[in-house]
Amino acid sequence: MKSNIIFLVVFLIAAFLIYKWKNPTANFNADKKEGIQFYRGTWQTAIEKAAKENKLIFLDIYASWCGPCKRLKNNVFSDTKVGGYFNATFINISLDGEKAEGEMLADRYKVSGYPTLLFLNKHGDVVSQVSGYYDADELIKLGEEAVKQGL
Repeated sequence: MKSNIIFLVVFLIAAFLIYKWKNPTANFNADKKEGIQFYRGTWQTAIEKAAKENKLIFLDIYASWCGPCKRLKNNVFSDTKVGGYFNATFINISLDGEKAEGEMLADRYKVSGYPTLLFLNKHGDVVSQVSGYYDADELIKLGEEAVKQGL
């Protein structure tokens, strides 16, 4: 009986830890100062800003319930190296694909899963589109490839 209770407690703790790892918390409305600084204006003003600065747009379409989206926000978008590269190279925008402009853009770009990361030219045309979680080095490589294709 005592071993069953110990097993149950260990199982519950393990299940909780797995759940927390797969579904961390994230504040999508706040950026860490060393990471990517996401533009908070409208989609139209982001397009105008990209045209004025002659930059590509990096668009992160996420869902607030999405575990990989939260891990990207917490672990990759906050990375100093990622922030340095993306802030210098792109107009960065992050939108919830299930709300307002994010939902409209998710439909427009045929987003079928979260997170979806798009690299767009200053007209809003897709240069590159991927889905899923990428670590810091992989994300920078995706950005570099998009720049080669898009400019």
